[in-house]
Amino acid sequence: MFDSPDRLMWGLATGVAFGFLLQKARVTQFRTIVGQFLLRDFTVLKVMLTAVVVGGLGVYALNAGDIVSLHIKPLVLGGVIGGGLLFGVGMALLGYCPGTGPAAVAEGSRHAIFGVLGMLLGAATYAETFPLMKRTLLTLGDFGKLTLAEATGLSPWLLLSALTIGAVALFMALEWWQRRSRALEPATAPTPNEAAASAH
Repeated sequence: MFDSPDRLMWGLATGVAFGFLLQKARVTQFRTIVGQFLLRDFTVLKVMLTAVVVGGLGVYALNAGDIVSLHIKPLVLGGVIGGGLLFGVGMALLGYCPGTGPAAVAEGSRHAIFGVLGMLLGAATYAETFPLMKRTLLTLGDFGKLTLAEATGLSPWLLLSALTIGAVALFMALEWWQRRSRALEPATAPTPNEAAASAH
């Protein structure tokens, strides 16, 4: 909150753009997120995987041009697994994540307010218990600041290329699966009004 006005304005602009894109992608809607868990609507997977691919290509391109430097977070399996389970359970119960929740509130979803309040309470609780976490959970499986490229010895551009190709192939497979699923769905019986209209 005490950064330069220019940086704060850039943060505000990118946040508004991010929220706008989330809304346009329909991932601020409860039905879309629940549809992902039910394997009926893969919009969330498509949005998240697109963000990973575009973000990875962008960050490494900026890093190669010495425009930004990589700030790698330590790989701590205890924190990743514990946080992932907590995140997944919360998202399945609420139908929103820390990104889509505030965007849903801004869109007018009143029930998402309770989820956002829960997220703030969870963040405050984590901050208060961080010293304990640092001595316990965050010591399990600590591999330090490790990237996938360093772990495999492969070029990050090779890994990003494989990720991009895999994402495109997955998108095509999902589109085929959804078209096939819709084609196999039984036709719904016409309502009495529809039946009467067709008779005339």
